[in-house]
Amino acid sequence: MNNIDTLEETIIKAKQGKQIAFSRLLDMFWNDVYGFQLKRTENENDSEDITIQAFSKAFDKINTYNDSYVFKTWLIAISKNIHIDLVRKRKRSLLDTRSNSDAITSALDATPSMEDQLIQEQNLADLLRDIKKLKPHYQAVINLRYFNELSYADIAAQLNEPINSVKVKLLRAKKLLSEIIKERK
Repeated sequence: MNNIDTLEETIIKAKQGKQIAFSRLLDMFWNDVYGFQLKRTENENDSEDITIQAFSKAFDKINTYNDSYVFKTWLIAISKNIHIDLVRKRKRSLLDTRSNSDAITSALDATPSMEDQLIQEQNLADLLRDIKKLKPHYQAVINLRYFNELSYADIAAQLNEPINSVKVKLLRAKKLLSEIIKERK
C-alpha cells in the first residue's frame, strides 16, 4: 500500500484482509474514536479499552461497512454502542451486588473476557496446537503476551509497531483462538 491510497482504497484493502490497511485505518482514526470516548467517559482507561474493542469489532465486521456512511461515523457509532453496553453491564452488576462492597469493587475491575476464560481452560498441548493454526503475526503477539509475559509496551517495541496496534491485534488473536478452540470442542 502506498501513501497516496484514498480512504476508500484503504477500506477496500482492509476488506480483502490486508493487515497494513487495518493498521492505516487504526492510525487514521484512533484519535477521533479515543477523543470521543474520553469526552463521554472522562476516564482514560475506559476510553482506551472501549476504543480497542471498537476497532476490533469494526475490523471483524469490516465487510458489513456500507460506504454510503462516513467511515469515522461508523467507527464512533460502534464505540458508542460498546460504551452503552459497558454502562448497562456495570449498572446491572452494581444493582446485583449492592449489599457487598467487595463485590462492587470486583465488578469494576477488569474481569477476564469469555475468550480469556476459554483459553485458560485449555490443556497446554492442545492450546499450543491451536495457536499454531493462527496466522504468524497473531501467533507472535499471543506468545509474547502470554508465554513471555511481556507488557503491551514491550511487545510494541519488539514488533516495532504502535502500542494501540498491538492491543487490537492481541484482541483479534484471542477472538480467533477462542473460535478455533470452540470448533474443536
